[in-house]
Amino acid sequence: MSTAAVGHVEYVHHVWPARPVHLASIRAEVRRWLAPLGLTEDTQEDIVLAANEAASNAAEHAYLPVTVGDTVELTFWVEARAVWIEIVDHGRWQAPAPRPGARGHGLKMMSNLVDTVLLHYDGRGTRVLLRHPAVAPHDQR
Repeated sequence: MSTAAVGHVEYVHHVWPARPVHLASIRAEVRRWLAPLGLTEDTQEDIVLAANEAASNAAEHAYLPVTVGDTVELTFWVEARAVWIEIVDHGRWQAPAPRPGARGHGLKMMSNLVDTVLLHYDGRGTRVLLRHPAVAPHDQR
């Protein structure tokens, strides 16, 4: 984090319709949230891609059949040394295929992009919690 951002804690919660057409605006919003933190461009893109994958899974798989009220929620906050993003849907968990082909690698991809991926699903929906260190290049020692 830049010197100006040390100790900075921000909290944002936003809800989108759970439709693939909204993924571009979700990515843009996550980029906007990350911009003031002084992270490298690569780190920002990794976090955006991980959040996008979780939101994409919610938009494409959680709600079958699709209804007007289906949503994907993102909650973003910053702690002294970490960025957190929680992605929530209120649909049904769809287990990945036992032998994924071209699809079904989302959790592995998220784990490769950010430091921590926690997953919880039950009858209320699915929560994906992403955590990544928020250390700007000049703060690394």
